[in-house]
Amino acid sequence: MTNQKLKNLKKDIAPYEKSNTKDSVWQIINTIIPFFLLWYLAYQSLSISYLLTFGLAAIAAGFLVRIFIIFHDCCHHSFFKNRRANYILGTITGIITLFPYSKWGHEHSVHHATSSNLDKRGIGDIWMLTVDEYLTAPRWLRLTYRMYRNPLVMFGLGPIYVFLITNRFNRKGARLKERMNTYITNICIVSLIGLLGLTLGWESFLLVHLPIFYISGCAGIWLFYVQHTFEETYFEKDDEWEYVKAAVEGSSYYKLPKILQWLTGNIGFHHVHHFSPRVPNYYLEAAHNSSVPLQHVPTFTISTSLRSLQFHLWDEQSKKCVGFKEIKAYSTKQKKKSKSVSSRVKSEM
Repeated sequence: MTNQKLKNLKKDIAPYEKSNTKDSVWQIINTIIPFFLLWYLAYQSLSISYLLTFGLAAIAAGFLVRIFIIFHDCCHHSFFKNRRANYILGTITGIITLFPYSKWGHEHSVHHATSSNLDKRGIGDIWMLTVDEYLTAPRWLRLTYRMYRNPLVMFGLGPIYVFLITNRFNRKGARLKERMNTYITNICIVSLIGLLGLTLGWESFLLVHLPIFYISGCAGIWLFYVQHTFEETYFEKDDEWEYVKAAVEGSSYYKLPKILQWLTGNIGFHHVHHFSPRVPNYYLEAAHNSSVPLQHVPTFTISTSLRSLQFHLWDEQSKKCVGFKEIKAYSTKQKKKSKSVSSRVKSEM
């Protein structure tokens, strides 16, 4: 992208990089209040039918994803103009979603600054090996990676591991304020769960909240995965890596049905968000529509996005994501080629 095109793109997006207090407050009202109402209705429905309870819990899970998007915007200081207001709301929504505000905000900022950079992987992203790294890795590492990439592990155990375990611990080198925020978040989560469990009964609490937690967790990991994992995504070494290309080529536009777009806080416009994290979620669609270049990015629907499950490794030669089956064929071909060269050398000796 030329400097002029980049300037034009920044000019297109600039009007949407400021939050609107009225819109932010309205989003809090139409998201958090319905979530707690649905939670209460799910609890009340336990005496009627668990099928009804599960249905209400599934809808509540959608609202919990939307609460996470508010939390996410607060981490970028884009939900409110006031930094302290973002911190307070971010901490509260972090307690609801089981995410420590300061810790995750730091890791997510690193993700934005290094997304698709092959030399700076490992913080706030999904584990991605290159073909060469995988082929030269020890057997135990290849096995671990294959297990990690298995959908049952990534989307089945992922929510439990990330939300319940890793989110509870501070990162190495975290400052006191960040550590304290994690401690406060953990104390509030344990206190809230204990209060609900003792008041409503542990069985009732778990029957209502476990499906909400699990469905929203699976959806959250899926959204993050699918918006960065597709065949012609973008990865480069640090010396060739470009922020704009990482944003518009390494992030997709996930075109969801309107109701799902609303519940997921427009995060499907992920390319816009990566280009400018200062755009609050309720302006992402307008920002996308205002800029022609941002409308010509990798675009997927629910059905076409399912193909992303077959991509596991980055091939630096073809500049594409490939699957394990392709690597097996490639490895077999390389072995045959190596044997052929070895045989030819021996015959010439």
